[in-house]
Amino acid sequence: MHNSQIQVSDELLKDIESTVTWALAEDLGAKPGEAPIASNDITAELIPSDARAVATVICREDCVISGVAWVNEVFKQLDASANDTTQITWFVQDGQSVKANSTLFELNGNARLLLTGERTALNFLQSLSGTATLTQQYVQELEGSETKLLDTRKTIPGMRSAQKYAVTCGGGHNHRIGLFDAYLIKENHVNACGGIDNAVAQAKANHPGKTVEVEVESLNELEQALNAGADIIMLDNFTPEMIDTAVVLTRGKAKLEVSGNMTIEKLKAYTAAKVDFISVGALTKHVQAIDLSMRFA
Repeated sequence: MHNSQIQVSDELLKDIESTVTWALAEDLGAKPGEAPIASNDITAELIPSDARAVATVICREDCVISGVAWVNEVFKQLDASANDTTQITWFVQDGQSVKANSTLFELNGNARLLLTGERTALNFLQSLSGTATLTQQYVQELEGSETKLLDTRKTIPGMRSAQKYAVTCGGGHNHRIGLFDAYLIKENHVNACGGIDNAVAQAKANHPGKTVEVEVESLNELEQALNAGADIIMLDNFTPEMIDTAVVLTRGKAKLEVSGNMTIEKLKAYTAAKVDFISVGALTKHVQAIDLSMRFA
């Protein structure tokens, strides 16, 4: 299946550039602020500097692809450091479901550069495809309902934009990106503010127009959040029975999100109540990379 609607924004492209630079520097021993230098790969030095090669990358298991732009950026930066050109031919695209043993892309270029970039490129592709693949499994369980699957902020440090992009490749949706673009008022915020009413009122006064979401742990707190005018209410660790009651109490006054130890096996029970969102930290927290392999022709 191809998903031609997935686009890499200009903002994300800038993030990809800096993230790849950091990853290559980690492998090539570059100091902070210095560009990675491909010639620092002492094992690749064993190969003649003018040797050319063709390599193919295949997946060893069924998966959903995510990470094309990261692979491209790895070899773009290595090419720049060595004044060379690597040709990349893709046979898949982000958001596409592929079968085990499918060829994902082909590399044609300097043999040293192909080997230097191999692990960094595959690290991005295997990890992001793992997130996209797991996300698709959750989305398939929600098929037929109007409930949207959301990610969380439980991401690998430095990889948030990448992982949230991977979630969209799998058919999921992004929750807030960080602490700056929307409110999520949790128990500790409520306690520090002196109650849900005070917290919501202060949020609306500080940043009018920002979405205000409140996490609640009981039906009593739900009613407080509704009365305070919250836009979204997160039902934390509610049972399906409590959620049924919450939907009746809310009656469209706010959007409802279910969260807390959510597993794929639990989804059906929670979607039956017709909540608006289910957020799952496991999408980006429990990363199981896809098995990929690169082989020289």
